Amino acid sequence: QVVESGGGLVRPGGSLRLSCTASAFILDDYAIGWFRQAPGKEREGVSCISANDGSTSYGDSVKGRFAISRDNAKNTVYLQMNSLKPEDTATYYCGVAASGPPLYGTSCGGTSANFGSWGQGTQVTVSS
Repeated sequence: QVVESGGGLVRPGGSLRLSCTASAFILDDYAIGWFRQAPGKEREGVSCISANDGSTSYGDSVKGRFAISRDNAKNTVYLQMNSLKPEDTATYYCGVAASGPPLYGTSCGGTSANFGSWGQGTQVTVSS
């Protein structure tokens, strides 16, 4: 299981950095995805970083504003969120790519159904 942290209340245009850590396994061995879920909505993919070559991907709504990265020394994956908008308000979760097909634990893609080891999430609220 992972642990997410770093959420909070921020004004529109502000920034936050979310962290995803694990104590029982090495995050660098897996593709890690950030997802978010707003009340009444499905969990949607925000960003992902692969284990193979560190390639990254982003949802269309966050491209150019969010950046995902790893700090392997800290066994942590970050999501830097800039230029936040009210529509970014949600609970943010990080997930570990499942070991089976199609991701085989190391690739990005698919949906939240292809990820697991979810934490409790961290709430991000963007409001003036």
